[in-house]
Amino acid sequence: MKWMHLAGLILGFAACNPSGPKSNENEFTDMSPKTFNYLALGDSYTIGEGVPEEDRYPNQLVFRLNQETDNQWSKAEIIAKTGWTVDELEEGINQAAPTGEPYDLVTLLIGVNNQYRGRSVDEYRVEFEQMLRRAIGFAGNLPNHVVVLSIPDWGVTPFAINRGTDQEKVKQEINAFNDTKKAICNKFGVKFIDITEDYREIGNLPEMVAPDNLHPSGKVYERWTSKLFDHVKNQY
Repeated sequence: MKWMHLAGLILGFAACNPSGPKSNENEFTDMSPKTFNYLALGDSYTIGEGVPEEDRYPNQLVFRLNQETDNQWSKAEIIAKTGWTVDELEEGINQAAPTGEPYDLVTLLIGVNNQYRGRSVDEYRVEFEQMLRRAIGFAGNLPNHVVVLSIPDWGVTPFAINRGTDQEKVKQEINAFNDTKKAICNKFGVKFIDITEDYREIGNLPEMVAPDNLHPSGKVYERWTSKLFDHVKNQY
């Protein structure tokens, strides 16, 4: 009976002791909200040649995601440069050495300069597939975290018209590049968003071009952003 009385005292003391068992303190993980990260890969269309930084579509997308969803996104990491072809983007990525892997979102828009320089679709097919594989790798090998945008048709712009560009030839070549790009995206289960047809309708309007009369204005990027936002907002 004395032993049972002593055990009761010990248990009672432990229950009342404010510094008692602490094991539960370690059972809870960090409940702070996750901050999502985003890598945008491309060329002049991604870096936003001729428009303010806030008008670039990756930056517009992050702004809308932070304003209109419950998730918090960090500033977009952009690896892009005016004039880049696929192989030049590859080298640019190697030099930039992005460190956010895995990224929650990766977008890819590349190929217009391959067409502009007269490179073949067959070459593009090989290089784009390699690039898409790399983009998927950046997204933690999750194809549904990658979005590819089609190549806009620069042949409709005032720049192209003023220099007497064969618009039909450019159109057919852009279509061939985009068909190839879309087929590769389907092969890997990656979302492909067509921005080309809409751009053909508006790309020659004064308010839709940057001061160089070739690259899109912020209003065009806003339209691309809306297409991206409608897809991305439901993925996280």
